[in-house]
Formats: sequence, C-alpha cells, structure tokens
Amino acid sequence: MNASAAPEDAPIRVLLADDEGLVRSGFKVLLDLEEGITVVGEATNGAEAVERARATRPDVVLMDIRMPKLDGIQATARIAGTRGLERVRIIILTTYDTDEYVFDALQAGASGFLLKDAGPAELLHAIRVVAAGEALLAPRITRRLIGQLTARRRAATVAEDRLAVLTEREREVVALVGRGLSNHEIGAELFLSPATARTHVSRAMAKLGARDRAQLVVVAYETGLVSPGT
Repeated sequence: MNASAAPEDAPIRVLLADDEGLVRSGFKVLLDLEEGITVVGEATNGAEAVERARATRPDVVLMDIRMPKLDGIQATARIAGTRGLERVRIIILTTYDTDEYVFDALQAGASGFLLKDAGPAELLHAIRVVAAGEALLAPRITRRLIGQLTARRRAATVAEDRLAVLTEREREVVALVGRGLSNHEIGAELFLSPATARTHVSRAMAKLGARDRAQLVVVAYETGLVSPGT
C-alpha cells in the first residue's frame, strides 16, 4: 500500500470546504451514508479550510476553488506546505471544465480535480482513489485542460534542465504517468513488476520535487514528455 494512504481498516476522513451551504450539505448527506467514509469537518472559506485541516487531520479535502478570504488554490498551497499535513490529499472541485485555476491548484499541491456535476459514484470513487495515494484527474477534461495550459507555458520551461535528474527509465515512467497509466499498467508496458514501476515513480517524484502523481502529470505535459494529443 502507498505510504501516504490511510490504513485499510480505518474510515476515510473527509473535510468539506465550500462556501455554498447547499453544496456542503449535499456532499455530507451522500458521504454519511457511505460505509468507510466519514465527514470530520466543514469549512466555509479557504482560511477556515486550513484551520480545520490542521485541527482534524483529514485524509481527503474536497476543496472548492472560488471561496472568500483564501481561495481554494491558496488554501491548498498552505495545507500542502504545513508540517504534519503531508498525508492530506486535496481534490479540487470546479464548476466548469474551462477553469484555468485547476492547473494552478495542481501545482499548489492538489492531488486532482473533479467537476461539481460529477455523479455520486464518481465522487465516491474519487475520494477512495485519492485516499489511496493515487492521482485523480477527471478523464473528460484532463488532457484538453492541461494540454492547453501547458502549451502556453512551455516556452518558459527549460525541459532538459528539469529532466536532467532523471534516468532514461524514469523519463519513460513519468511519460506513462502523464498518460494516466497505473503502476500495474506501467509495469505491463515496460515489462516490469508493479512494485518496480512504483519504485521508479517514487524516485521520479522525489527527484522532481513532486508531491504526488498529479504533479508528475503536470511535469510530463510541461516538459513535452507527453503532448496534448497523445
């Protein structure tokens, strides 16, 4: 099991951060009915989300982007940078698939994003995936959104300098992570065991200073290891 994941026998602890009461209530009703998931707190703005994260140590935060006091990106960055909260995983909730702030949220330390109109099954799956230490990037918007944004920023990125720390195998692995492959799928693609694939992923994350797999996806697009049309 991934070292950042919650213990298998413990419920997944979720913090809800959204300035709309109806949204929080809807999520809470759904999650309270689900076995193995418990809501440990609610926050109405970004500053409160940071405070509640420090107080409750959740496994997963469902974080809205547009909130008062601190927006979701700023709150994500503060949580990700707080000692003792390294294991907290953040799912950014966005209303529109054109929301460019999502990219900034991933760079700030979010583990993925999800549209607010996602169905209950998709939301529950997202929470479990992220709690297990994996990245969660909504399939219907990931490639187009990240591809568009990184295409604009790539000119400012010195790809070779950034990737110089990686071995050739690690570059291959980062490219496959960027394409959305799991450790098992990477292993099959490169004729490696899943454990070896996981080791390469972990080493690449450490060398690139990536907090989790979601940030490896960003790096893969930024540096051209994966192109938007791949």
